[in-house]
Amino acid sequence: MLERIQVQNWLLAQLSHIDKGVTEHSWLYQLSSLLLLFIIAYSSFKLARIVVKSRIGKLVKTSRNNWDDELQKHGFFRRCGHTLTAVIVYILCPLLLSETDLLFSIIQKSMLIYIVVSMVWAGSALFNTVEDVYNASELAKRAPITGFIQVAKLILVIVATLIVISSLLNKSPFLLISGLGAVTAILLLIFRDTILGFVAGIQIAANRMVNTGDWIELPKYGADGEVLQVGLTTVKVQNWDKTISTVPTYTLISDSVKNWRGMTESGGRRIKRSVLIDIGSIRFCDQETLAQYKKIRYISNYIDSKIAEVQAYNSQQQIDEQDLLNSRRLTNIGTFRAYMSAYLHNHPSINQDMTIMVRQLPPTEIGLPLELYCFCADKNWVNYEGIQADIFDHCLAMLTVFNLRAYQRVSDK
Repeated sequence: MLERIQVQNWLLAQLSHIDKGVTEHSWLYQLSSLLLLFIIAYSSFKLARIVVKSRIGKLVKTSRNNWDDELQKHGFFRRCGHTLTAVIVYILCPLLLSETDLLFSIIQKSMLIYIVVSMVWAGSALFNTVEDVYNASELAKRAPITGFIQVAKLILVIVATLIVISSLLNKSPFLLISGLGAVTAILLLIFRDTILGFVAGIQIAANRMVNTGDWIELPKYGADGEVLQVGLTTVKVQNWDKTISTVPTYTLISDSVKNWRGMTESGGRRIKRSVLIDIGSIRFCDQETLAQYKKIRYISNYIDSKIAEVQAYNSQQQIDEQDLLNSRRLTNIGTFRAYMSAYLHNHPSINQDMTIMVRQLPPTEIGLPLELYCFCADKNWVNYEGIQADIFDHCLAMLTVFNLRAYQRVSDK
């Protein structure tokens, strides 16, 4: 109180040279006080900018950690300068003006609003810094925090809004909060996606369902690509054609989602494709044919062992090998299946520690599906497609060696 009287008396003494009858409630005093506050605010703002650019800027450049660099990048220190300027004006205002003056009330409320807004601005920069630093770490691949950062920003804005409104109305913020119960239904409707997204974000993070960088498929929304961001209300997916699909966050727990993370973390990428064999080309192998097959390196031992097994069976059952109806014989499709299995087991690009299988599927009206099931060791998409194509190129080319034909429907002309 004493300091305010001293400041006011000093200013009145200075103004008395212009107007002998000046008082603290006269327009001249009010205008001078406003001008003085403006000069102080402008000077403090310029000083804060100089400190941020020169002093703090040098400290940021010389430091070894990344936190201060990100804070500087997002303008945290600059925004704190705005807050400091408003605080100085807010503190000095009672020293110059009487609390009963309308100008005092306007300046105080304006500065309070400015302080709250600049603090929200600085808080947003701090949250952005936390998000960027976290996303640059390995933890971001396990649990994204973008949704939680957005929730924190939303809470910060809501609290700031309540403080601003309570300041303008001269009411307690808790009184405003208690009055929100009457409009709960409206708030739930407005923030429906936000609430659903927040709950979904907790489940996604807790169960590690989807992380940034995962390859996911959402056929319902036409999304098939890499997750760029898991936000509070939306998830951004960059499709393989470089388009961006945006889907609601809660669909990741409410709809069917295919996540390829298991493939990327495993030892290989699955190859599962069939060749349709013309059933009319399947037949038994004679001695001459088997002699030709024995020249193939991958199955020469297989042919010897199968011939010995067949001969032992026929001898045990007392069946003449010339008896085509009752004797046991090898087929070209079975020998080809054994060849492709041996080929995959010797392929350098196939992971030998994972499942390798060549199997027959149920025959259909368009042929007998012969399926190759294995895992490519190279998971890169382009390389994977090339290796898969090479395997099936070889498979189709070897059909004629085994007197087999791939089924191909002939169109009527």
